[in-house]
Amino acid sequence: MRVVVTGATSRLGRGVAEAFAARGDSVVVMQRGESGLVGAEFDVTEVRADVGDPSDREAVRLAVSGAGAVVHLAAKVGIVGSAAEFARVNIGGTQTVLTAARDAGVARFVQVSSPSVAHSGHSLVGVGAEPADPSAARGHYSRTKASAEIAALASNCDAMSVVAIRPHLVWGPGDTQLVGRIIERARSGRLALVGNGSALIDTTYVDNAVDALVAAVDRAPLLGGQALVVSNGEPRSVAELVARICAAAGVPGPKRNVPTSMAKFAGGIVETAWALTRRTSEPPLTRFLAEQLSTAHWFDQRHTREALAWSPRISLDEGFDLLAASYR
Repeated sequence: MRVVVTGATSRLGRGVAEAFAARGDSVVVMQRGESGLVGAEFDVTEVRADVGDPSDREAVRLAVSGAGAVVHLAAKVGIVGSAAEFARVNIGGTQTVLTAARDAGVARFVQVSSPSVAHSGHSLVGVGAEPADPSAARGHYSRTKASAEIAALASNCDAMSVVAIRPHLVWGPGDTQLVGRIIERARSGRLALVGNGSALIDTTYVDNAVDALVAAVDRAPLLGGQALVVSNGEPRSVAELVARICAAAGVPGPKRNVPTSMAKFAGGIVETAWALTRRTSEPPLTRFLAEQLSTAHWFDQRHTREALAWSPRISLDEGFDLLAASYR
């Protein structure tokens, strides 16, 4: 089968492309920069395109021509940027890929979403994939990803099965988001816990997220129209997760705690300062981040595992060992 993977410069996107290529599928990766996959051990074709740029629509159309499946990971992530820029990539880009896939007769479409599309700031305890809600989601990223997921699932039909997969806090060796930011702050002495660090959260080791996305492609004809949250299903406290990541990298863990109310207030000030000065770097704290670090969010994985015929093959403890080995 010919599989198109957008956003293959991310750790997760690269892993998905490699997994399909390793099992013998014909893989096309599509993203703005170089994926680093061309000329590697697998046969991968690369298309350089910005899915959110109208001038690249023809490149997108050519990339999906003849494909049997599309895994759409390309997105604008993070906190910095205008609402319009997030919408251009996450909503407009998704619609461009959906339209091209439908016109090309693609039978399976996996929209890579986020649990934040259904997170309005309150704790999520043992829930499933609640409906995406752009009006309640927090921040430009979550709101635009919610709209993108709704559009994707609305495209589900007999000719093209669409499934939305929401991997939760993906991490592993080479991760520059969760792991990279924690380690950078620990090394600079700026790492602190919000509240007492007792909030339980789910995370997902990257290889397990890759397996789940491959399974979603294989099971798409049976799951069209559904959204599924994917995680390791091993809730741990924020304090434990941060401490284990720091220990794996050999850096000191957090030495102080910031009260939740103070963190949210400070996050609001930082957001305003970043917006007024139009900084492009990621802010050290935001209201959304303070909420995420102080509220529980873990998910019932029983339906996900049954629907995908999938289960995590690497436990969190094994993942921490692999992370430590990568730093050694």
